[in-house]
Amino acid sequence: MNATATSPHVLMPGAYPEWDMAPMQAAYTLHRLWEAPDRQAFIAEHAPHIRAVATRGELGANAELIAALPKLELIACYGVGTDGIDLAACRARGIRVSNTPDVLNGDVADLAVGLTLALQRRIPAGDRFVRSGAWANGGMPLTRRVFGQRIGIAGFGRIGSTIARRLSGFDVELGYFSRTPKQDSQHRHFASLPAMADWCDVLIVILPGGEATRGIVNAEVLQALGPKGWLVNVSRGTTVDEGALLQALEARAIAGAALDVFLNEPRIDPRFAALDNVVLHPHHGSGTEQTRRAMGELVRRNLEAHFAGQPLVTPVA
Repeated sequence: MNATATSPHVLMPGAYPEWDMAPMQAAYTLHRLWEAPDRQAFIAEHAPHIRAVATRGELGANAELIAALPKLELIACYGVGTDGIDLAACRARGIRVSNTPDVLNGDVADLAVGLTLALQRRIPAGDRFVRSGAWANGGMPLTRRVFGQRIGIAGFGRIGSTIARRLSGFDVELGYFSRTPKQDSQHRHFASLPAMADWCDVLIVILPGGEATRGIVNAEVLQALGPKGWLVNVSRGTTVDEGALLQALEARAIAGAALDVFLNEPRIDPRFAALDNVVLHPHHGSGTEQTRRAMGELVRRNLEAHFAGQPLVTPVA
């Protein structure tokens, strides 16, 4: 049950973990859009009362949804990426937006390092090799070592710099691609992504999503990475030209890829499953209980601050 009949009305396009749903249900009148058989009718029925949307990064809130909610004041995003939220529509109506930065930096950085190791040391293949009994017939083929390599990080914000700190213990040479050099970084800066791809052995992508970065890892970048180069993507599926990537992987024009993100998730292109030079992961960069609890708490704190007339804890500009 909700706390009171007059508690603020919040629309949820998708569910949160139960440890978040219970306190939110106690504080707000929740409208569970994902359960509605007719979503348009559901929104039309409840739109006059809805003051906030509590969404997830991959679900976002598009212009159509925003336009359908005349009393909307806040979109609180469970996730750091806001490329699924129409920020221009929010600005035009003075709708506030919050997300959950920082609390997931460490998890995504850990996964980026883990995927790099899994890809080059072929850890999933090694697991299959032992389970299948093939080890009894001879040793596993040799793999590639990580230490001593050049690793380029595309995107050097909160998460990119955390990845660099994690990798600094691996005796690698680090470079990064960003619009401007970071004055507090001793690593090599690249203003050109193809130039960094040509320089590095491993390209880790942690760029934000959105139109500005759509397909930025394109055929030119993959060609520069070359047949001895490796790609790790823990950002958004949109940042990589997936058609060009599949063609490069199938032709062995790059050595391999480890991917946590894809286009059309979770129904990804079936061509990936046929490849033996990829490590595939189900968009789970922040997928630890500790971080997901922290993300949910931050969403609730932003909702509480908004309805109390206070500044948001983590506002999106």
